[in-house]
Amino acid sequence: MGPVKTVLKSLRDNKKPTIYTLIFIIGEVFLEVLIPYITANLVNRIQEGAGVEEIVQKGMWMVAAALASLLCGIYAGTFSAKASAGLARNVRFDVFNKIQSFSFANIDKFSTSSLVTRTTTDITNVQNAYMMLIRISVRAPLMLIFAVVMASIMGGRLALTFAVVIPVLAFGLIMIAKKAMPAFVSVFRKYDKLNESVEENVRAMRVVKGFAREDYETRKFSEASEDIMKDFTKAERIVALNAPLMQFCMYFNMIFILLVGSKLVITSRGTTVGVGQISAMITYGVQVLMSLMMISMIYVMLTMSLESVRRLAEVLEDTPSIANPENPVMTVADGSIDFEDVHFKYSKHAEREALFDIDLHIDSGMTVGVLGGTGSSKSTLVQLISRLYDVTEGSVKVGGVDVRDYDIETLRDAVSVVLQKNVLFSGTIKDNLRWGNENATDEQIIEACKIAQAHDFIETFDKGYDTFIEQGGTNVSGGQKQRLCIARALLKTPKILILDDSTSAVDMKTDALIRKGFKEYIPETTKIIIAQRVASVMDSDLIIIMDGGKIVAKGTHDELLKTSDIYYEIYEQQTKGGEE
Repeated sequence: MGPVKTVLKSLRDNKKPTIYTLIFIIGEVFLEVLIPYITANLVNRIQEGAGVEEIVQKGMWMVAAALASLLCGIYAGTFSAKASAGLARNVRFDVFNKIQSFSFANIDKFSTSSLVTRTTTDITNVQNAYMMLIRISVRAPLMLIFAVVMASIMGGRLALTFAVVIPVLAFGLIMIAKKAMPAFVSVFRKYDKLNESVEENVRAMRVVKGFAREDYETRKFSEASEDIMKDFTKAERIVALNAPLMQFCMYFNMIFILLVGSKLVITSRGTTVGVGQISAMITYGVQVLMSLMMISMIYVMLTMSLESVRRLAEVLEDTPSIANPENPVMTVADGSIDFEDVHFKYSKHAEREALFDIDLHIDSGMTVGVLGGTGSSKSTLVQLISRLYDVTEGSVKVGGVDVRDYDIETLRDAVSVVLQKNVLFSGTIKDNLRWGNENATDEQIIEACKIAQAHDFIETFDKGYDTFIEQGGTNVSGGQKQRLCIARALLKTPKILILDDSTSAVDMKTDALIRKGFKEYIPETTKIIIAQRVASVMDSDLIIIMDGGKIVAKGTHDELLKTSDIYYEIYEQQTKGGEE
């Protein structure tokens, strides 16, 4: 019950609607089982020759009970909808809020598509299950108990029919539910794959079209969808057996009551059992059987939703691998950076270290270039500075303080990172830029854009800085997107600016102008530039060469040309021996 308790902690302000639902459900059930009792007495009194006044009086009681039951049902439905929708809202908020606190290591643990499924499909399942739990799972057992009790009071020996029907139906329904459950549970893992297929396809739409792979992607999606359909079809085919089993038990119950009841009415001349009792027994029989049917469906739905609850609890119970210390440092003194005997693995179980034997000192205000082949862990190195990951061994210091001792928000405010995959959000250019500083003035925005060489192309848009950016920045080019992301990072006025291959889509002239802007306008900011082009880093104060997760050489451009074969080879290949 641990996962259930975890999810139910999100109930909070919806406890009162839940209690009101239970109260009205009890009232509704009580009145529903009371109506057949009143009806039976009315029929018997009519047989005995009751007058119109008595018939009208009992009829009025029946109408009042029916109206009261209807009102209870309406209120129960209203409060249950409010409670379940409120729970879903709170769980959705709690899960999303928890994801925001995750480090990259936590995100790596859950796939993106799985997190999407959990915040959508799984929460919807929990909402439906909770509504069923506080309504039908209370109503059905109560109806079963009340109906059996009233049937025993009203029918005497006729109630023995339930001793046969209830065990048969209960056994059948349990077997059906057990058979259907494995198929229902397996569906959720397959939903993750389906969402993954959709997400990859939408994100990589240009690549898909560029390689004319629409048919392949359609087949891949169809296969995932078909797989889910097969599981649901199998489960629903088994659950469909509920209906014939229910019909069999209902008709058996009616035939037994009519045959045995009729015989008792005739032989006792109505003194032991009357027509009213037979009518009530048939109604109670239907109520009992329907209650069992509902209980079986509740069993299937709740068991199925437990998988959703477990998946949500996994997210809610997961502890962020990166958290604030007890007494965090709230000020970053400067942009100096020290790597001291740093080793790093992406997970405890990883066989290979992504970084090892990293020792490096960077003075505040320096411009540092980082070169290396694909997979040399250049991006991993800089992600440790803003504490997107924590080192496995050793320490990373910023401003002379271990990054693990800082308040996370303080540290990340001091370190601006323009990642390899640039992301813009739907909204105006100004809205996107103000992610760097929500209080930035128009003048500050324009200055940052001029440094990032973005101002000129923004001015060519009809609406300038108020131009709307589509989701993902699909209506701007790759180079424009990179320059906007650099401007956004500059608006934070950081002590450390990290460009992770963030000028790869701009031409060399623009690249040079951006670096010139950095020197002139932010000389005190430490600048780390990861690049593939030697030209992007050759005028840096320090150039680092990485290979296989290790720093294999470091120095200035002139020093490395003399001491590093790797750097010299890259330089020769890119400049063809010519230096301008």
